[in-house]
Amino acid sequence: MFGATISVPIIIAPALCVTDDVVVGKLISTIFFMSGIATLLQTTFGNRLPIIQGSTFSYLVPTFAILSLPKFQCPPGFKESNSTSDELWKIRMREIQGAVMLSSLFQIFVGFTGLVGVLLRFIGPITVAPTIALVGLSLFAVCSDFAGAHWGIAVLTIAVIGICSQLLSRVKVPLPAYSRLRGFHTTGVAIFGLFPVIIAIAISWILCAILTETNVFSEMSKARTDTRSGVLSESPWFRVPYPGQWGTPTVSLAGVFGMLAGVIAGVVESIGDYYACARLSGAPPPPSHAMNRGIGVEGIACFLAGAIGTGNATTSFSENIGALGITKVGSRRVVQFGASFMIILALIGKFGALFSTIPDPVIGGVFCCMFGLITAVGISNLQFVNLNSVRNLFIIGFAIIMGLVIPDYLGKNEGVIDTGVDELDQIFTVLLKTSMAVGGIIACLLDNLIPGTQEERGIKKWRNLATGQAVKNVASVQVYDLPFGVAKKWKFSKFVPFLPYYDEPLESEETAENIYNMVNMARDTNVQVETSQKTISDQYDHTTML
Repeated sequence: MFGATISVPIIIAPALCVTDDVVVGKLISTIFFMSGIATLLQTTFGNRLPIIQGSTFSYLVPTFAILSLPKFQCPPGFKESNSTSDELWKIRMREIQGAVMLSSLFQIFVGFTGLVGVLLRFIGPITVAPTIALVGLSLFAVCSDFAGAHWGIAVLTIAVIGICSQLLSRVKVPLPAYSRLRGFHTTGVAIFGLFPVIIAIAISWILCAILTETNVFSEMSKARTDTRSGVLSESPWFRVPYPGQWGTPTVSLAGVFGMLAGVIAGVVESIGDYYACARLSGAPPPPSHAMNRGIGVEGIACFLAGAIGTGNATTSFSENIGALGITKVGSRRVVQFGASFMIILALIGKFGALFSTIPDPVIGGVFCCMFGLITAVGISNLQFVNLNSVRNLFIIGFAIIMGLVIPDYLGKNEGVIDTGVDELDQIFTVLLKTSMAVGGIIACLLDNLIPGTQEERGIKKWRNLATGQAVKNVASVQVYDLPFGVAKKWKFSKFVPFLPYYDEPLESEETAENIYNMVNMARDTNVQVETSQKTISDQYDHTTML
């Protein structure tokens, strides 16, 4: 999540008319702070899966659409100024804050009322694929702008990420470790597979520093590392982000409607992430109350992110779900410690400032890989769809192309939408400039209106995978219960969509009792099965803990 987290403020800074790198450093720290808070909320009171929460690219597309409105376009020549006028960019930030806060109320409502299942009846892989793919496709211009600053450095960054994540991902580096059973020892860790982005940034950054010191780069090159060196000295050592730090958020209907596209995409993406996280961490498929609570808590975190002024929202990080499979560590405690570490780093002002000085082509190389991966993740949903069906090919192709054509047309023809009501003009402009909204709406409408079987549309396979029907339960469903015994024995819990309720004793309780009886029987008969007893006792302790 490191590369994605520092990328978001770097991407939105130009659209906010920010030219001061000190401000970019503050935005990076704010996003890390909110990511830690959101992760603690989700792992403690949300779905309670070991899942990281952080900034999302789904909200970038509607953000750019809002900031492209005539009243928010940056004035000519703002990039040439040495410092950023606070009021110039804060006006735009406050508009994004208000849009995120109001649209997140919809996510809170959908989650805690249990309407998630109702929405998913109309959303299948044919809708999800173009929606997610267009997030990556619509950001290709950002890749070009940053990587174009120096293609040599950008290609190096891309190459290192590719080599580490694809060729060296299974190579384990021996590192010192300690355990109660083995004491101090060495263990193999897949460093390259875990940290490809950090390794690539470090290597390219060091090379840029060397080439800067030897004056290989020209004075005006964006690949130089000394152009932003003053940021570290100007940034404070300690800084606490707080709600309203950029002023009172403002609200417009156009902004709220535009952000709803990001909310819906985030909800659908998170639902898929919950099931994937459960499979990789050895938990049973999330029950409905955990799903509802997870989406609701994500909505609360998005509201807080808008209030505190990250310029973005939060959602589940797919990257860290993949890390579960690599590390085999599915403990929510580990994720909670990681969240606490994020908060501590965010309070150190120099931390965000340091990463705001990364040369542009290095960031461009990271963008090329990440946005390509986002596009591929969206397309991967088509594995459940019958791609020999002309119906499906028409819907998918038409949705993707129109998701690119309509925003591009409106960008080249300002003021073409003229209903006579300024508010309506702004709402339609923002919605139609949001590529994922255009593609998602078209795909959803056509997929539900054009006749097709569930097998043809991929609905049956997709839902079977989502509900985890083929997944072997390793842990008890009680892992999704709220902490401190909240709602465990409340009879009215069955009427509340986000509270756990059990009509009869859980299988895990019966299993624990059977194991306990087995242990006692073995001891009473003096059977020499110490190893078996220890194994059974460990299983009993583990089940009781769950």
